[in-house]
Amino acid sequence: MTVKLLHQFWHRWGRLTNLPAIVLVPLAIGTTSAVVTGALLGVRQLGWLQPLELASYDQMVQSRPDQPPDARLLIVAITEADIKAQKRWPLSDSTIATALQKLQQQNPRVIGLDLYRDLPQAPGNAELSKQLQQPNVITITKIQDTDDFGVDPPPGVPADRISFNDIVSDPDGVIRRSLLFANTDQATLYSFSLRLAIAYLQHQGIAPQSGLLDETNLRLGTAEFIPLESTSGQYQTVDARGYQILLNYRSRRNVAHQVTLTQVLDGTVDPNWVKDKVVLIGTTARSAKDTFLTPYSHAEAQTASMPGVVIHAQVVSQFLSTVLDHQPLFWFWSDWVEDVWIWVWVVMGASLAWSIRHPLGLCLAITIATTALLISCDAIFQQEGWVPTAAPLVGVIVVATLAVSYRAQQSHRQQMMMMKLLGQNTSPEIATALWKSRDRLLKSGKLPGQRLTATMLFTDIRNFSTVSEQMLPEHLLDWLNEYLGAITQEVKASQGIINKFTGDGLLAVFGVPVNRTTPVEVSHDARLAVECALAMGDRLQQLNQDWQARGLPTIQMRVGIFTGPIVAGSLGGKDRLEYGVIGDSVNIASRLESYAKERQSGVCRILIARETLVHLQDIFVVEPWGRLALKGKQQTVDVYQVLGRTENSRPDSTES
Repeated sequence: MTVKLLHQFWHRWGRLTNLPAIVLVPLAIGTTSAVVTGALLGVRQLGWLQPLELASYDQMVQSRPDQPPDARLLIVAITEADIKAQKRWPLSDSTIATALQKLQQQNPRVIGLDLYRDLPQAPGNAELSKQLQQPNVITITKIQDTDDFGVDPPPGVPADRISFNDIVSDPDGVIRRSLLFANTDQATLYSFSLRLAIAYLQHQGIAPQSGLLDETNLRLGTAEFIPLESTSGQYQTVDARGYQILLNYRSRRNVAHQVTLTQVLDGTVDPNWVKDKVVLIGTTARSAKDTFLTPYSHAEAQTASMPGVVIHAQVVSQFLSTVLDHQPLFWFWSDWVEDVWIWVWVVMGASLAWSIRHPLGLCLAITIATTALLISCDAIFQQEGWVPTAAPLVGVIVVATLAVSYRAQQSHRQQMMMMKLLGQNTSPEIATALWKSRDRLLKSGKLPGQRLTATMLFTDIRNFSTVSEQMLPEHLLDWLNEYLGAITQEVKASQGIINKFTGDGLLAVFGVPVNRTTPVEVSHDARLAVECALAMGDRLQQLNQDWQARGLPTIQMRVGIFTGPIVAGSLGGKDRLEYGVIGDSVNIASRLESYAKERQSGVCRILIARETLVHLQDIFVVEPWGRLALKGKQQTVDVYQVLGRTENSRPDSTES
């Protein structure tokens, strides 16, 4: 088989693409990147990537270190123990009034009551009404919606101290946003946390103002709160009605100092924790069912859910930190910047996928790229920026998968085309060897020699010249092809490969192109070669019977077999190469086949040397011919003729 055919194949394939590799790779990168980026942006706009982006958001929230408790806040938690101590739920008006009175004695700046008190809970209704008239007490209502009838605020409380405590959740039930304002048929309501923050900031001389970027925005001091839209950040289909901002959690547990209702009633709370503070009163008891999922919920069992009063404290702390501590609010890129960000990462993934061919190298490069992406997004998130994470990550993985799949498909397709081309001229084994070594072959133009131990089998037709004189050339060709086709089938059936045809004969090799590393493997090849020669003889007898019936010449054949070291590789020059086998072992096999041509009685004469006999383990009947001086050999060779199989080795023999 000429290796030149391999070069011809790649030349034909190159003409199909009609472009050099230096152009093909950038073109593949650009095309793949454009298609994947376009598909990603479309899928992203439909909101299908939003769950992944929200999951990555939660991971980045969890990775941030907790800030210390906000000293400006105090949470009065109504625990299960408090409810048991009071022996009732809802708590009586008297209990709430007493708690408010004791807290007021310690001069809080503002108190937020995160409890519904629309209905009297005797006793103590008058005492509670008196406490709710204090100008620093903020009460709550629940906005009426389509699912319920809402909850009215406590009677007699002025509108500027009434707020709603509704909490908005994302489609997965996690609280990531805070609703600041809500419009009803009667008025625009403030959220509970915003009322508390404004009341606290008024003592600092800070009041709500119109925004500078947009006069409809809320501005407190120098901080302008830009409302979320349905596509802000990585949201795509979120309900952004009202005036919402992204909630910036301060801590997963200790957002502020926390005391129990019983401690307040007993007067054991440190006055410094109350004076000039924002005090939030609400339930943390699980039986009250006022808990919510947060970005921390999937990380730890202890933070599976967060009480509503603690979430309100998180929002109040965010307001105060933004206005007084100049903590930045979350920011987002514009749509076109996010699109470019996604495209850049997809191009990077495509560049790696198309440039790195080795699977392990590509896997390592993609791992490094995705790690760099995640680190970059997390670093930006630590600076309060929420940029696309899942979209470029999916893009890198998809573009790498597509490139690898395409390359594998093309490689398989090219291999099949090349195997078809090579298979017309050589055995599948040699074609496979050439394919596996294609990189070295195309680089150097030849396959390096490989030292192997193999068994060579030479065949030839006795008195072929006489036969050829009796037939027309076209009839001779058909007759010869019938013969060669038959013995070729026997070679393949015996797991040998045909290295080349020699006119009326052939050279078959047992043991290439894969190196035999053990004596057992070498012996197996030798036995297969002898079995093949015997099968050729049987097949020739059948052919002779058929030819005789058809009036065609009958023939005899000779076979020479030798086992020994050879070198297999490319033979020839630049313009024509062959996959060949060379070595003294090849020469001896050829000389055995041609030795004493007249000395033949049967239809197929098989001569082997001792170097092959030692591998046969007495499974064949042989006749020694002695040490013979073969043509062109200075040293004699111990030669044997194979007469057939022993009785025990015959396929139809049975053990007695």
